[in-house]
Order: sequence, then structure tokens, then C-alpha cells
Amino acid sequence: MLPWTLLGRAPIPGTQDRLLLWQRGDEFSIRISGYVSELMNSRLHGSEEALATQACTLLGNPQAARVLVGGLGMGFTLAAALRAVGEAGSAVVAELVPEVVEWNRGALGAAAGRPLDDPRVSVLISDVAEVIRAARADYDAVLLDVDNGPEGMTQQENNWLYTPAGLAAARRALRPGGVLAVWSAEQDTGFTARLTAAGYAVQVRTVHARTDKSGRGRGARHTIWLAQLNEGSRQG
Repeated sequence: MLPWTLLGRAPIPGTQDRLLLWQRGDEFSIRISGYVSELMNSRLHGSEEALATQACTLLGNPQAARVLVGGLGMGFTLAAALRAVGEAGSAVVAELVPEVVEWNRGALGAAAGRPLDDPRVSVLISDVAEVIRAARADYDAVLLDVDNGPEGMTQQENNWLYTPAGLAAARRALRPGGVLAVWSAEQDTGFTARLTAAGYAVQVRTVHARTDKSGRGRGARHTIWLAQLNEGSRQG
């Protein structure tokens, strides 16, 4: 078996940890220093793609949708969002770690089909929480895949995203009928309750980490929350 090769290190702002990019053949892995388990792997991206695809399916006019992707990762969520929206659509990516963008423009980019090369994409080197705070009915969908679930992992500040205040800010960032979609490695009934209390119509879906060539789900099961605003919702 081929050995893993370390391609890059990147400090995580506000922490003592670093992201580590590894490669073995055509497989890539991103890990956090000090953690045994992987943060993400280029062979396990079915649930990340489902996050974007299933959220955009709920939109009234996905062909012209404007999507905010929180966390670039390996680019699979972004690539799926671009496939789900039309030529009139667009995607904004908020990525906190600038090296992750560099990796996706370099060797890692081919894994997801180099979505950053798409002219419909804008990249913000920023905390997605700050982007959400500043937005007012700017997006048709907000896709969050910045942690292993609805609590901060890479940054404790991310906890705010999943609080009533954060969910209210996401409501303000969305247009009527918009969708907040959140990825998680596990289920969390408390988060479902917070979404409902925040005024969203909530669907909780279980998806596989990967799909085989026939389209059947394989591997671990992950959770996706699809939280939609009523078409007549007014942002407060």
C-alpha cells in the first residue's frame, strides 16, 4: 500500500491546532493535529454532496439560486451546489483558512472537479458566522459543513451558529422560501428542536457517507437538517 505524504499544514485561526493535508495516490485526507480520526477524506463525500443537492431541490427556482457555502473543505459541497443551480445561479464560499483555498486551487482541486474555477463562484476568506451576521435576504440557501455537527469543533466560536441567535441570523440571511442546511456526523434531537423553535419547517434526513457506482448508499450514515422558511416569511 502506498504511504501517506504530507502536502501541507495550515494554522486554524484562534486555536493552537493545525489542519494537515495528506495524499496517498489519488486519495486525499484532511486531519486536525492531535486528533486520530480524519476530518474529511476525498473518497467519502456522498453526504456532503447530498447537503447541497437536497437543499437546492427544495427551492422554488434553483436555476437562479444564490447559495452560501460555509466551509470549502475538499470542494464537494460546492461542486454539488453548482450542479444543482443553473447558469443564472451563483455560489459564495466562506472559508476561514486561506490555505484550504490554496489546496483546492492546487493538487486537491481535481478530486471535486475544480469547482473554484467556475466563474459563478466567489470566495470569501472569512468566518461564515460573520458572513451570515452581515447578510439580509441575500441567499436562497445556506449550506453549513464547518463542524462534525451542530457544535463548534475546529472553532468554539462556531457554537454561535447553532444557537437561537445564530439561527435567527440565518433566517435574516435567507430569502423567503430559503433553506438552511446543516451537516452532522450524528443525530441531535436538541438541534432539531431549536430549529423548529426558530420558525423553520424542519426535515431531518439520514444519508450515507458515499455511494457506489450504481448510486446505492454505502458506509457510515450522516445526518442532514433541511430547515426551510415559509415563502411569506419576513426577516426580522
